[in-house]
Amino acid sequence: MTVSREPLPALSRRSVVAAAGVVSLAAALAACGESDDGYGDGDSTQAGAKAPDGAQKSTGAAGAVLAKTSEIPVGGGKIFKDEGVVVTQPTEGEFKAFSNRCTHKQCPVTSVEGGTINCPCHGSKFSIADGSVKATPAPKPLPTAEISVDGDAIKLA
Repeated sequence: MTVSREPLPALSRRSVVAAAGVVSLAAALAACGESDDGYGDGDSTQAGAKAPDGAQKSTGAAGAVLAKTSEIPVGGGKIFKDEGVVVTQPTEGEFKAFSNRCTHKQCPVTSVEGGTINCPCHGSKFSIADGSVKATPAPKPLPTAEISVDGDAIKLA
């Protein structure tokens, strides 16, 4: 086998910068579509969340105690990552539950502050009272999740 010893053509700075930009863009776009880490176009119906057809889909243990009522702040909420739900208490003694997945790109929400459930991926915000969209790009409200309050225990229904 003969190896050619001809010099390689010189690359311009513009060619190198353009190639680097293409590689960076491809990596960013690939990351947006991944769902292995919970940040992609995965299934948006989590434990207790209603599927698009209205049917209940539960991946968590029904009847499992999520928290005591005293653990959910009035005007706030708590995220239960493993169960796939967010439980809120919009007003004293009123408890609501929603899927923990943003309806935009299915990113998990990460905080409940200032009366909203917040997604870090693209800035969507949802009402703690009814899951409605308070800040886009989320296209629709968070799906509700079924819970029950038994004494001071909040359980998945």
